[in-house]
Amino acid sequence: MRLRFGAHAAPAPGTPAHAGSAPAPAPGLLAKITSKFRGVMAAGIAKLKPLPITSAVHIARAPSYDAPLAEILAAQFAHFRQALTLAGKRVVIKPNLVEYRPERVINTDPRVVDAVITLCKQEGAAEVIVAEGPGHWRNVQFLVRESGLGAVLDKHGVRFVDINHDEPVKVLNLGRLTRLDHLYMSRTVLSADVLISLPKLKMHHWAGVTLSLKNLFGTLPGICYGWPKNELHWRGISQSIVDISCTHPANLSIVDGITGMEGDGPLHGTAKHVGALVMGLDPVAVDSTCARIMGLPPERIPTLVYAAAKRVGRIVEAEIPQIGEPIAAVATKFELPPLIERELLPAPKQPA
Repeated sequence: MRLRFGAHAAPAPGTPAHAGSAPAPAPGLLAKITSKFRGVMAAGIAKLKPLPITSAVHIARAPSYDAPLAEILAAQFAHFRQALTLAGKRVVIKPNLVEYRPERVINTDPRVVDAVITLCKQEGAAEVIVAEGPGHWRNVQFLVRESGLGAVLDKHGVRFVDINHDEPVKVLNLGRLTRLDHLYMSRTVLSADVLISLPKLKMHHWAGVTLSLKNLFGTLPGICYGWPKNELHWRGISQSIVDISCTHPANLSIVDGITGMEGDGPLHGTAKHVGALVMGLDPVAVDSTCARIMGLPPERIPTLVYAAAKRVGRIVEAEIPQIGEPIAAVATKFELPPLIERELLPAPKQPA
Protein backbone atom coordinates (compact mmCIF):
# COMPACT_ATOMS: atom_id res chain seq x y z
CA MET A 1 0.00 0.00 0.00
CA ARG A 2 1.30 3.46 -0.85
CA LEU A 3 2.21 5.89 1.91
CA ARG A 4 -0.40 8.48 1.14
CA PHE A 5 -1.94 9.98 4.23
CA GLY A 6 -0.46 13.30 5.23
CA ALA A 7 1.66 13.49 2.08
CA HIS A 8 -0.49 16.09 0.34
CA ALA A 9 -3.03 17.16 2.91
CA ALA A 10 -5.88 19.44 1.98
CA PRO A 11 -5.46 23.04 3.07
CA ALA A 12 -6.54 23.74 6.63
CA PRO A 13 -9.51 26.03 7.25
CA GLY A 14 -8.74 29.62 6.37
CA THR A 15 -7.56 31.37 3.26
CA PRO A 16 -3.98 30.66 2.19
CA ALA A 17 -1.73 33.64 1.76
CA HIS A 18 -1.49 33.01 -1.98
CA ALA A 19 -5.25 32.74 -2.56
CA GLY A 20 -7.09 35.59 -4.23
CA SER A 21 -3.96 37.33 -5.44
CA ALA A 22 -2.55 37.67 -8.92
CA PRO A 23 -0.40 34.73 -10.03
CA ALA A 24 3.27 35.20 -9.26
CA PRO A 25 5.43 35.75 -12.35
CA ALA A 26 7.29 32.69 -13.56
CA PRO A 27 10.88 32.64 -12.27
CA GLY A 28 13.54 33.66 -14.75
CA LEU A 29 16.36 31.45 -15.97
CA LEU A 30 18.83 32.76 -13.39
CA ALA A 31 16.35 32.16 -10.56
CA LYS A 32 15.76 28.61 -11.77
CA ILE A 33 19.48 27.90 -11.94
CA THR A 34 20.01 29.38 -8.48
CA SER A 35 17.18 27.30 -7.03
CA LYS A 36 18.56 24.16 -8.66
CA PHE A 37 22.01 24.86 -7.22
CA ARG A 38 20.54 25.34 -3.76
CA GLY A 39 18.69 22.06 -4.10
CA VAL A 40 21.86 20.21 -5.05
CA MET A 41 23.72 21.84 -2.16
CA ALA A 42 20.96 20.92 0.32
CA ALA A 43 20.93 17.33 -0.96
CA GLY A 44 24.69 17.13 -0.49
CA ILE A 45 24.45 18.47 3.04
CA ALA A 46 21.71 15.94 3.82
CA LYS A 47 23.86 13.02 2.66
CA LEU A 48 26.77 14.16 4.80
CA LYS A 49 24.63 14.98 7.82
CA PRO A 50 25.58 12.87 10.85
CA LEU A 51 22.83 11.00 12.62
CA PRO A 52 22.05 12.01 16.22
CA ILE A 53 24.83 11.05 18.62
CA THR A 54 22.51 8.52 20.24
CA SER A 55 19.11 7.13 19.26
CA ALA A 56 18.42 5.69 22.69
CA VAL A 57 14.90 6.38 23.93
CA HIS A 58 13.92 6.35 27.59
CA ILE A 59 10.37 5.48 28.64
CA ALA A 60 9.42 6.27 32.23
CA ARG A 61 6.21 5.45 34.04
CA ALA A 62 4.28 8.52 35.18
CA PRO A 63 0.89 7.32 36.39
CA SER A 64 -0.62 10.79 36.76
CA TYR A 65 0.16 14.48 36.58
CA ASP A 66 0.39 14.49 40.36
CA ALA A 67 3.41 12.17 40.25
CA PRO A 68 6.86 13.68 41.04
CA LEU A 69 7.40 14.62 37.39
CA ALA A 70 10.56 16.68 37.96
CA GLU A 71 12.20 13.70 39.68
CA ILE A 72 11.12 11.36 36.89
CA LEU A 73 12.55 13.68 34.23
CA ALA A 74 15.81 14.12 36.15
CA ALA A 75 16.26 10.34 36.29
CA GLN A 76 15.58 10.13 32.56
CA PHE A 77 17.92 12.97 31.66
CA ALA A 78 20.78 11.34 33.57
CA HIS A 79 21.03 8.91 30.64
CA PHE A 80 21.55 11.77 28.17
CA ARG A 81 23.55 14.35 30.14
CA GLN A 82 26.88 13.21 28.75
CA ALA A 83 25.66 13.78 25.20
CA LEU A 84 23.73 16.99 25.90
CA THR A 85 24.53 19.43 28.64
CA LEU A 86 22.10 22.14 29.72
CA ALA A 87 24.51 23.88 32.09
CA GLY A 88 25.16 27.46 31.05
CA LYS A 89 22.92 27.11 27.99
CA ARG A 90 20.08 29.21 26.65
CA VAL A 91 17.21 26.73 26.52
CA VAL A 92 14.01 27.23 24.55
CA ILE A 93 11.13 24.92 25.43
CA LYS A 94 8.53 24.44 22.70
CA PRO A 95 5.33 22.91 24.16
CA ASN A 96 2.23 21.98 22.17
CA LEU A 97 -0.22 24.83 22.80
CA VAL A 98 -2.92 24.72 20.14
CA GLU A 99 -6.30 25.78 21.49
CA TYR A 100 -8.01 26.20 24.84
CA ARG A 101 -10.83 23.70 25.26
CA PRO A 102 -11.05 22.71 28.92
CA GLU A 103 -13.00 19.55 28.14
CA ARG A 104 -10.26 18.14 25.87
CA VAL A 105 -6.63 17.13 26.40
CA ILE A 106 -5.22 19.13 23.50
CA ASN A 107 -2.12 20.81 24.93
CA THR A 108 1.03 19.71 26.69
CA ASP A 109 -0.04 19.69 30.33
CA PRO A 110 1.35 22.73 32.20
CA ARG A 111 2.52 20.43 35.01
CA VAL A 112 4.85 18.75 32.53
CA VAL A 113 6.11 22.16 31.36
CA ASP A 114 6.65 23.01 35.04
CA ALA A 115 8.73 19.86 35.51
CA VAL A 116 10.83 20.52 32.39
CA ILE A 117 11.59 24.08 33.52
CA THR A 118 12.59 22.68 36.91
CA LEU A 119 14.88 20.17 35.19
CA CYS A 120 16.55 22.92 33.15
CA LYS A 121 17.14 25.05 36.25
CA GLN A 122 18.49 22.11 38.23
CA GLU A 123 20.88 21.35 35.37
CA GLY A 124 22.18 24.93 35.52
CA ALA A 125 20.68 26.44 32.38
CA ALA A 126 21.66 30.09 31.99
CA GLU A 127 18.25 31.07 30.62
CA VAL A 128 14.96 29.27 30.03
CA ILE A 129 12.34 30.53 27.57
CA VAL A 130 9.01 28.97 26.64
CA ALA A 131 7.98 29.71 23.07
CA GLU A 132 5.10 28.67 20.83
CA GLY A 133 3.41 29.81 17.63
CA PRO A 134 -0.14 28.37 17.69
CA GLY A 135 -1.65 27.78 14.29
CA HIS A 136 -5.25 28.58 15.27
CA TRP A 137 -5.42 31.26 17.96
CA ARG A 138 -4.04 34.74 17.40
CA ASN A 139 -4.73 35.81 21.00
CA VAL A 140 -1.84 33.78 22.38
CA GLN A 141 -1.83 35.52 25.75
CA PHE A 142 -5.37 34.26 26.33
CA LEU A 143 -4.21 30.72 25.52
CA VAL A 144 -1.24 30.99 27.85
CA ARG A 145 -3.37 32.29 30.70
CA GLU A 146 -6.40 30.04 30.38
CA SER A 147 -4.43 26.85 29.72
CA GLY A 148 -2.64 27.17 33.04
CA LEU A 149 0.73 27.76 31.44
CA GLY A 150 0.79 31.38 32.57
CA ALA A 151 0.79 30.41 36.24
CA VAL A 152 3.74 28.09 35.63
CA LEU A 153 5.70 30.85 33.88
CA ASP A 154 4.97 33.26 36.73
CA LYS A 155 6.07 30.65 39.28
CA HIS A 156 9.47 30.23 37.62
CA GLY A 157 9.94 33.79 36.36
CA VAL A 158 10.23 32.47 32.81
CA ARG A 159 9.21 34.58 29.84
CA PHE A 160 6.99 33.46 26.98
CA VAL A 161 7.67 34.30 23.34
CA ASP A 162 4.86 34.34 20.80
CA ILE A 163 6.67 32.83 17.83
CA ASN A 164 3.92 33.92 15.45
CA HIS A 165 5.07 37.52 15.94
CA ASP A 166 8.73 36.87 16.63
CA GLU A 167 11.40 38.23 14.29
CA PRO A 168 11.57 35.95 11.24
CA VAL A 169 14.96 34.88 9.93
CA LYS A 170 15.37 33.60 6.37
CA VAL A 171 17.41 30.38 6.32
CA LEU A 172 18.28 27.87 3.63
CA ASN A 173 15.79 24.99 3.54
CA LEU A 174 17.90 21.85 3.97
CA GLY A 175 15.02 19.44 3.45
CA ARG A 176 13.60 20.66 0.13
CA LEU A 177 10.64 18.27 0.20
CA THR A 178 8.33 21.30 -0.08
CA ARG A 179 10.48 22.67 -2.94
CA LEU A 180 10.84 25.89 -0.96
CA ASP A 181 14.33 27.37 -1.25
CA HIS A 182 14.14 29.00 2.17
CA LEU A 183 12.23 28.84 5.43
CA TYR A 184 11.44 31.75 7.73
CA MET A 185 12.17 30.69 11.27
CA SER A 186 11.86 32.34 14.65
CA ARG A 187 14.85 34.35 15.86
CA THR A 188 14.22 33.07 19.39
CA VAL A 189 14.32 29.45 18.26
CA LEU A 190 17.42 29.89 16.09
CA SER A 191 19.32 31.64 18.88
CA ALA A 192 18.71 28.84 21.39
CA ASP A 193 21.66 26.70 22.46
CA VAL A 194 19.20 23.89 23.21
CA LEU A 195 15.75 23.49 21.69
CA ILE A 196 13.42 21.14 23.57
CA SER A 197 10.37 19.81 21.73
CA LEU A 198 7.68 19.09 24.32
CA PRO A 199 4.60 17.67 22.56
CA LYS A 200 1.49 15.80 23.61
CA LEU A 201 1.04 12.16 22.57
CA LYS A 202 -1.74 12.55 19.99
CA MET A 203 -3.22 11.22 16.80
CA HIS A 204 -3.51 13.58 13.84
CA HIS A 205 -6.22 13.34 11.19
CA TRP A 206 -3.79 14.15 8.36
CA ALA A 207 -0.26 13.36 9.58
CA GLY A 208 -1.15 10.18 11.46
CA VAL A 209 0.53 11.27 14.68
CA THR A 210 1.58 14.60 16.10
CA LEU A 211 4.67 14.21 18.27
CA SER A 212 8.09 15.86 18.60
CA LEU A 213 8.63 16.39 14.85
CA LYS A 214 5.17 17.79 14.11
CA ASN A 215 5.48 20.00 17.18
CA LEU A 216 8.11 22.06 15.36
CA PHE A 217 5.40 23.39 13.03
CA GLY A 218 4.95 26.02 15.71
CA THR A 219 8.53 27.29 15.31
CA LEU A 220 7.66 29.08 12.06
CA PRO A 221 6.05 32.53 12.48
CA GLY A 222 2.41 32.96 11.50
CA ILE A 223 3.20 36.45 10.17
CA CYS A 224 5.06 34.67 7.36
CA TYR A 225 2.95 31.56 6.83
CA GLY A 226 -0.55 32.57 7.92
CA TRP A 227 -3.02 30.94 10.29
CA PRO A 228 -2.97 27.96 10.57
CA LYS A 229 0.37 28.01 8.70
CA ASN A 230 -1.61 27.78 5.45
CA GLU A 231 1.37 27.80 3.11
CA LEU A 232 2.89 24.80 4.88
CA HIS A 233 -0.37 22.85 4.78
CA TRP A 234 -0.65 23.56 1.09
CA ARG A 235 2.92 22.38 0.49
CA GLY A 236 2.22 19.13 2.38
CA ILE A 237 2.21 18.58 6.13
CA SER A 238 4.69 15.70 6.17
CA GLN A 239 7.00 17.47 3.74
CA SER A 240 6.92 20.68 5.77
CA ILE A 241 7.57 18.85 9.04
CA VAL A 242 10.64 17.15 7.62
CA ASP A 243 11.97 20.33 6.01
CA ILE A 244 11.77 22.09 9.38
CA SER A 245 13.49 19.21 11.17
CA CYS A 246 16.24 19.01 8.54
CA THR A 247 16.85 22.75 8.82
CA HIS A 248 16.69 23.18 12.60
CA PRO A 249 15.88 20.03 14.59
CA ALA A 250 15.15 19.84 18.29
CA ASN A 251 18.10 18.86 20.49
CA LEU A 252 15.92 17.06 23.04
CA SER A 253 12.43 15.59 22.74
CA ILE A 254 10.18 14.92 25.74
CA VAL A 255 6.69 13.57 25.02
CA ASP A 256 3.82 14.08 27.46
CA GLY A 257 2.30 10.62 27.25
CA ILE A 258 0.60 10.63 30.62
CA THR A 259 -2.75 11.31 28.98
CA GLY A 260 -2.79 11.41 25.19
CA MET A 261 -5.46 11.87 22.53
CA GLU A 262 -6.79 9.10 20.31
CA GLY A 263 -9.20 9.28 17.40
CA ASP A 264 -9.80 12.53 15.57
CA GLY A 265 -6.76 14.46 16.78
CA PRO A 266 -5.22 16.92 17.15
CA LEU A 267 -8.32 18.75 18.45
CA HIS A 268 -11.43 16.58 18.44
CA GLY A 269 -10.19 13.23 19.72
CA THR A 270 -10.76 11.70 23.13
CA ALA A 271 -8.46 11.31 26.12
CA LYS A 272 -6.38 8.14 26.34
CA HIS A 273 -4.39 7.39 29.48
CA VAL A 274 -0.94 5.87 28.90
CA GLY A 275 0.97 6.94 31.99
CA ALA A 276 4.39 7.55 30.43
CA LEU A 277 6.99 10.19 29.66
CA VAL A 278 9.22 9.51 26.66
CA MET A 279 12.63 11.19 26.23
CA GLY A 280 15.45 11.09 23.69
CA LEU A 281 17.88 13.11 21.58
CA ASP A 282 16.83 11.53 18.29
CA PRO A 283 13.39 12.92 17.37
CA VAL A 284 12.69 10.21 14.78
CA ALA A 285 13.55 7.48 17.28
CA VAL A 286 11.39 9.15 19.94
CA ASP A 287 8.42 9.52 17.60
CA SER A 288 8.85 5.98 16.25
CA THR A 289 8.84 4.65 19.80
CA CYS A 290 5.73 6.68 20.60
CA ALA A 291 4.01 5.37 17.47
CA ARG A 292 4.76 1.81 18.60
CA ILE A 293 3.35 2.62 22.04
CA MET A 294 0.16 3.81 20.30
CA GLY A 295 -0.03 0.62 18.24
CA LEU A 296 1.05 2.19 14.93
CA PRO A 297 3.85 0.93 12.67
CA PRO A 298 6.18 3.91 12.18
CA GLU A 299 7.19 2.54 8.78
CA ARG A 300 3.69 3.48 7.56
CA ILE A 301 3.83 7.09 8.77
CA PRO A 302 5.16 9.34 5.96
CA THR A 303 6.68 11.96 8.27
CA LEU A 304 8.84 9.35 9.99
CA VAL A 305 9.79 7.59 6.76
CA TYR A 306 10.83 10.86 5.09
CA ALA A 307 12.69 12.06 8.19
CA ALA A 308 14.63 8.80 8.46
CA ALA A 309 15.52 8.99 4.77
CA LYS A 310 16.82 12.53 5.34
CA ARG A 311 18.98 11.31 8.27
CA VAL A 312 17.09 13.31 10.89
CA GLY A 313 17.11 10.12 12.97
CA ARG A 314 16.52 6.38 13.10
CA ILE A 315 13.24 4.57 12.58
CA VAL A 316 14.24 0.88 12.71
CA GLU A 317 13.39 -0.59 16.10
CA ALA A 318 16.56 -2.70 16.25
CA GLU A 319 18.63 0.49 15.91
CA ILE A 320 16.89 2.28 18.80
CA PRO A 321 18.27 1.24 22.21
CA GLN A 322 15.34 1.08 24.60
CA ILE A 323 16.07 2.17 28.16
CA GLY A 324 13.75 2.53 31.11
CA GLU A 325 10.48 0.69 30.59
CA PRO A 326 10.04 -1.56 27.55
CA ILE A 327 7.47 -0.49 24.97
CA ALA A 328 5.26 -3.44 25.87
CA ALA A 329 4.96 -2.21 29.46
CA VAL A 330 3.15 0.96 28.43
CA ALA A 331 1.76 0.01 25.01
CA THR A 332 -1.80 1.31 24.64
CA LYS A 333 -3.76 0.80 21.44
CA PHE A 334 -5.03 4.14 20.12
CA GLU A 335 -8.15 4.51 18.01
CA LEU A 336 -7.30 5.92 14.57
CA PRO A 337 -9.03 8.79 12.78
CA PRO A 338 -11.23 7.45 9.96
CA LEU A 339 -8.99 8.80 7.16
CA ILE A 340 -5.83 7.37 8.70
CA GLU A 341 -7.52 4.03 9.31
CA ARG A 342 -8.39 3.74 5.63
CA GLU A 343 -4.88 4.67 4.52
CA LEU A 344 -2.92 2.78 7.16
CA LEU A 345 -4.69 -0.56 7.41
CA PRO A 346 -4.90 -3.07 4.57
CA ALA A 347 -8.22 -3.32 2.78
CA PRO A 348 -10.25 -6.40 3.77
CA LYS A 349 -10.06 -9.30 1.37
CA GLN A 350 -12.95 -9.55 -1.03
CA PRO A 351 -15.02 -12.73 -0.95
CA ALA A 352 -14.04 -15.27 -3.61
